[in-house]
Amino acid sequence: MSSALAYMLLVLSISLLNGQSPPGKPEIHKCRSPDKETFTCWWNPGSDGGLPTNYSLTYSKEGEKNTYECPDYKTSGPNSCFFSKQYTSIWKIYIITVNATNEMGSSTSDPLYVDVTYIVEPEPPRNLTLEVKQVKDKKTYLWVKWLPPTITDVKTGWFTMEYEIRLKSEEADEWEIHFTGHQTQFKVFDLYPGQKYLVQTRCKPDHGYWSRWGQEKSIEIPNDFTLKDTTVWIIVAVLSAVICLIMVWAVALKGYSMMTCIFPPVPGPKIKGFDTHLLEVHNKEQLENYVY
Repeated sequence: MSSALAYMLLVLSISLLNGQSPPGKPEIHKCRSPDKETFTCWWNPGSDGGLPTNYSLTYSKEGEKNTYECPDYKTSGPNSCFFSKQYTSIWKIYIITVNATNEMGSSTSDPLYVDVTYIVEPEPPRNLTLEVKQVKDKKTYLWVKWLPPTITDVKTGWFTMEYEIRLKSEEADEWEIHFTGHQTQFKVFDLYPGQKYLVQTRCKPDHGYWSRWGQEKSIEIPNDFTLKDTTVWIIVAVLSAVICLIMVWAVALKGYSMMTCIFPPVPGPKIKGFDTHLLEVHNKEQLENYVY
């Protein structure tokens, strides 16, 4: 018995001298569900002790005695475990641990308690579109529109999504972020004409985490709107001047002065029952009698 123990100590000492040791303690890095129907957990393996090391994920559900091993180590890549719909339950607490084993020994991660409802991190919004528009008071704005992620069911109320957009000019260093609530469109005012803007969107469910920022799109705010306003006023001024010149020329051609146009002559008074024609005839007769 003592000789076997001595042999084991000798082997351990030689292994330690060669840099070999039991594996380091793994750490569960993150668990994420994109849609409340499946989820994935990832872990950091830690040191392998200089030896080939095997990793396994085991879990149990709160209130149950059975322990299960990860159903799928391949779908989500290295150091991960994927739970398909068959193995995913909401409103259940999963107790998850990762085990590392090599020839020198084994180690186990701290347990992670997971409720699928609260680890939802959706995909980013899709179909981002940008359009420059102008309101009646000639103000220019950027109209940003998008659609919810494909795999999330927002129409039936299974998901309630909130959104954010961020934008910046191409030369700027910092992003300007706008929270849009449940809306899938947003208007951004006070943008600088002639500058190119970059825009992204992201979303978050009622319980869970923000998605990563979606695909970046860009648009240039044109100078045309400002130029159109200036052109209109120039045209109005030219037409007004032409109309004034035509009026002055017409008045001068007819021989009327501007004062006559502004202050027309006041007609003479008229006496009711007085016939001016009879007066003219009487005056003519008196003139003829005087001549003869």
